[in-house]
Amino acid sequence: MTPYSLHPLAGLPEVLTGDDLAALVATALNASDEQLHDGDIVVVSSKVVAKAEGRVVAIDRDKAITDETVRVVASRGATRIVQTRHGLVLAAAGVDASNTEPGTVVLLPVDPDASARRLRDGLRTATGATVGLVVTDTTGRPWRVGLTDQAVGAAGVQVLDDLRGHPDRAGHPLEVTVTAAVDELASAAELAAGKLAGLPVVVVRGLERLVTAEDGPGAAALVRPVEEDMFRLGARDVLPARRTVRSFAPDPVDPRAIRLAVAAAVTAPAPHHTTPWRFVHVASTEVRDRLLDAMLSAWTEDLRRDGFTDEQVARRTRRGEVLRAAPEIVVPCLVATGHHDYPDGRRSAAEREMFVVATGAGVQNFLVALAVEGLGSAWVSSTMFCRDVVRRELDLPPDWDPMGAVAVGHPATPAPPRPPRDPDEFLISR
Repeated sequence: MTPYSLHPLAGLPEVLTGDDLAALVATALNASDEQLHDGDIVVVSSKVVAKAEGRVVAIDRDKAITDETVRVVASRGATRIVQTRHGLVLAAAGVDASNTEPGTVVLLPVDPDASARRLRDGLRTATGATVGLVVTDTTGRPWRVGLTDQAVGAAGVQVLDDLRGHPDRAGHPLEVTVTAAVDELASAAELAAGKLAGLPVVVVRGLERLVTAEDGPGAAALVRPVEEDMFRLGARDVLPARRTVRSFAPDPVDPRAIRLAVAAAVTAPAPHHTTPWRFVHVASTEVRDRLLDAMLSAWTEDLRRDGFTDEQVARRTRRGEVLRAAPEIVVPCLVATGHHDYPDGRRSAAEREMFVVATGAGVQNFLVALAVEGLGSAWVSSTMFCRDVVRRELDLPPDWDPMGAVAVGHPATPAPPRPPRDPDEFLISR
């Protein structure tokens, strides 16, 4: 066990825009008869860094949060959990209205890692010591009550302490243990200084093993890559995540993801307490090829019968190519068991429409759930034009109505940003 100590720094004056923060820290150290040593780690609150860098602005707090936000992850009432341009997911985008003049707010530094590098260089010049530097901010946690501090910037300190391969006390090699060392330093420093004491700088001594000669990757290395983030989608992201994907990567699709998507699909509303959804996973390559060939033949015959030219036929049938290219195909079907028969044709037609709407809701749930699992999809209507062919090739009961087909796979490229649509264009009030 490595012994270490934490030393909150007293005597730092109120930091103002343009102040040389490194010089202020060096002066406070001299006044307290403290010295920095090679291998110390200096932990600094982002608020004083931001103040020195002029990130105190006279602006409405809500407007500041909006300006600092690149993505709203979740919101409830006035509380917004958002992603900042730094990649951080924070309440209120890290905008702070405490300990600042009324009518002003303090924003996070523009580039906290660059701030850490500059402050580290400044302390080296002012004191001659080579130290690690951590810039911190307070954060909440999704599944835990209470606040803690985390690193938002770092320089000259080992950001992650990778213990994989090291034996535990029983001799078993660790397989997944990678400690966020700078986050633990941030929390320890905040605990030592106290939230209300007004001590924004803490010197950590005894952890020289974490200090590096180079500045290193900074705290940005702690932001989990999108492709590894299992919780990427916030409450507001789930529905827009459903995008039509027509180009797929060759990566295989986990069958469990399809099962989870079906489980989500069958939570849709349906008339008369029925369950009108069925999903046929065309897992066999042989069956899929036979199905698509038969569908193409039937579709081509219909189009030619309607007088379309070969060029027009080729253009219209090209839409089905996405089904051949997709790693997986799922055919949703409507089964109207439990529908009510009426002698009145109008009411019978409305009854049918109820089941169609319910099936559409199930398909939408299915597509959204695939997106949550990180999969792309494309709903193609072609099976609806040759239902008898689909039933024959998939050996389905006669009362199963294929309602299109869904191509499923990992997107070959990320989807472009979704163009915004004004809800007022689709909403009227009476």
